[in-house]
Amino acid sequence: MPTPDIAVRFVASQAGLDEACVAISQSASLPIDTEFARTDTFRARLCLIQVGTPAGAFCIDTLAGLDLAALWQAIAASGREKVMHAAKQDIEVLLQCFGAPPGPLFDTQVAAGLLGHPPQAGYASLVEAELGLRLDKSQTRTDWTRRPLTPAQVDYAANDVAWLPELAGRLRQRLVAAGRESWALEDSAALLDPGLYSLRPERAWERLGGLEYLPASVQARARRLAAWREQRADDSDRPRQWILADAALMALAAASVRDAAGLEALGLPPGLVRNSGAAILAELDRADAGLADGLLPAPVQQARPAPADNGQVKRLAAVVQKVAGELGIAPEILATRGDLAALLRGSRELRPLRGWRRAIIGDALLAALP
Repeated sequence: MPTPDIAVRFVASQAGLDEACVAISQSASLPIDTEFARTDTFRARLCLIQVGTPAGAFCIDTLAGLDLAALWQAIAASGREKVMHAAKQDIEVLLQCFGAPPGPLFDTQVAAGLLGHPPQAGYASLVEAELGLRLDKSQTRTDWTRRPLTPAQVDYAANDVAWLPELAGRLRQRLVAAGRESWALEDSAALLDPGLYSLRPERAWERLGGLEYLPASVQARARRLAAWREQRADDSDRPRQWILADAALMALAAASVRDAAGLEALGLPPGLVRNSGAAILAELDRADAGLADGLLPAPVQQARPAPADNGQVKRLAAVVQKVAGELGIAPEILATRGDLAALLRGSRELRPLRGWRRAIIGDALLAALP
């Protein structure tokens, strides 16, 4: 379907960007979306930034070699709310490109969830449910790296911001009536934490689930390999799994490999052994030597937590479901089953015990603990 009665402006020149920056600077709030690609790279490749203004929806071609400094300055101006839908991935790519998140933020997916919509409601489904409009989805799988973009692609991209102001206004009105606007703003602001999106190479092992339950020697090797892989992926801008698959990384960490033949015996691809075998063996040697010489703090092998008693989880889940039913929202917005199991194991650094959730559900869960 067509965009609302606003101009759609595709920006691929510096003069056009200067004009867009003026309009953006004069806007009280900014609906924002991005289009990016990350199929064969480590970092997302930003292809388009869409910004809505009273003067029109600007679709800015970030692959056109433009100087985007003034654009980010206009977008990032403090105090002006940015309206986005399901903003986490967009924030990640903007943070990567510009070094800062685009706040303050109102996320319409967050807001919708607090009003009874599915927690992961898509933009098109929300526009249809709240505004009665059916958006064109024909470009959902488009390749945004290809140029030139077609008029249909540009209109599709513009639609992603064109309806955001009306949608956000409708949702906010209902949030205010329900006394939940502060909840939406709090959860939206949480998405702006840069810590959600950064992972230094030395902490890359945290992506390997369950590593802390393995022997110290395996942990040490896996940590070294994960850091090496993260740095190599970043340097080459290739996906982690293309550098070294998780399964291969863990197999290397668990084995006592000392030479290329040992790498091949584990089933590593010949090209990987040929091009990176020496580096992998060096990392394994450093991990072992560091532990043996006391140069590295030995990781502690933790005991696997006992499974939470299913009956106790169910009792806590019933508390969550009762409160969620009274609020008319999905239970997982208040607390997930993982939250409940962690609560029973003694953890207290949990989302249900922070912010607005503490009074709504956290205290009730604590009172219901055995």
